[in-house]
This record gives sequence, C-alpha cells and structure tokens, in this order.
Amino acid sequence: MSNYREIAWQGLWKNNPGLVQLLGLCPLLAVTATVTNALGLGLATLIVLVGSNVLVSLVKNYVPKEIRIPVFVMIIAALVTTVQLLINAYAYGLYLSLGIFLPLIVTNCVIIGRAEAFASRNNVLSSAFDGLMMGIGFTLVLVALGASRELLGQGTLFDGADLLLGEWAKGLTLQVWQMDTQFLLAMLPPGAFIAMGFLIATKNYIDQVIERRQPKVQPETTITRARITKVN
Repeated sequence: MSNYREIAWQGLWKNNPGLVQLLGLCPLLAVTATVTNALGLGLATLIVLVGSNVLVSLVKNYVPKEIRIPVFVMIIAALVTTVQLLINAYAYGLYLSLGIFLPLIVTNCVIIGRAEAFASRNNVLSSAFDGLMMGIGFTLVLVALGASRELLGQGTLFDGADLLLGEWAKGLTLQVWQMDTQFLLAMLPPGAFIAMGFLIATKNYIDQVIERRQPKVQPETTITRARITKVN
C-alpha cells in the first residue's frame, strides 16, 4: 500500500508532469483557452497513458532492448489513433477544437517517459496505477490552466461543454462576470505562459511552506574516544 501511496504522491504533486517535469508543454499551453478543451485533451492523454503503461508492462519481457523504444512508440501511436477516432465519432466538435494536438499526443514526452522509466520495469497493476496518477496530475494542471485563462479571458467557465458532453451540457456554462470584449492576453499563448508561471510558483511556495513546517531532525552527535597508549 505504501508503494501505491508514493506513486500517487509522485504523479499528483511531487513529480507532476506539468508542474515539475515540465513535459507536454506544447498542448498544455496551446489548447487550454477553455476548461472544455483542457479537460478533453487531459482525458485523452490519461487514457493513452494508462493503456500504454499496461501494454508496455505486458510485452516488456518479449521485446529486445535494441528496439524497445520503436515498439513503445508503435503501441502509443495505436492507442492515440483509437482515441482520436472515438473522439471524432462521439465528440466531433471537440475533435475540431483540439485539432492537430490530438494526434500529437504520440510525441508527448510524458507518455514515452513513463513507458520507458516505469512500465518497462514494473508489473501491470503498478504500471496502470502510475499511468492513472500521472494522467490525473497532468489533467488537473490542464484544467487549472484552462479555468484561469477562460475566466480572465471571457469571464466564463465550461464554455462549450456540449462539445465534450453533448447537447444537454449547454446549460453548464457559467457566466461569472460580463465582459464586452475578450481579454486577449489571457486567451493567446503569452497569457498561457504567464498563467503557467503562476501555477509553478504557487506549487513551489506550497512546497516551501510544507518543508518549513516539518520538524527538523537533529543530527546525531558522535563522541570520539581518546585512545591511551602506554609509554614505557
């Protein structure tokens, strides 16, 4: 149980792919103009992470070391294609909104990194849990970034939720405050970089507060004994 607790802590906070490893920044900064886009891309990445970790863990003993990276990339590409086709079939509006960043999940360093660093060295259950926690951690960063940008940029939350959830979700859009025109800095990539910087700074500050509150362990003092030799 302690091992799974550590995996969860690593994925959600301590070694978060977006805030600590700074992986997958291209889609993280490009499509997080709204919560809907961020959540859609986050869920797609999560599914691919879990699936690739499980498959890599299953085949790790049958793949020669010389070709393991190409094999891992083929597994990831097959999963991404499957997810892309499902989104195209059941959430076409979101598919159009995410555009090229859906197939680019194949090149996301978070996925290939976990496949190589964790799934290829651990059992299936641990690998699936690692993929789940890393995927949730990455999705939470996406959603936090998307919420802050959407709120500052157009004063809403969950705009276009119907693209992800269907027609019934049109009523989920929240108009937090009325804006005559969009705040373009928040909606464009420079705003994404600024918001990402604030998120990283917030995490670092929280880590420093936690570290200061932890009791400091006093180093053990060792007593050196004097050696007395007999002089004739």
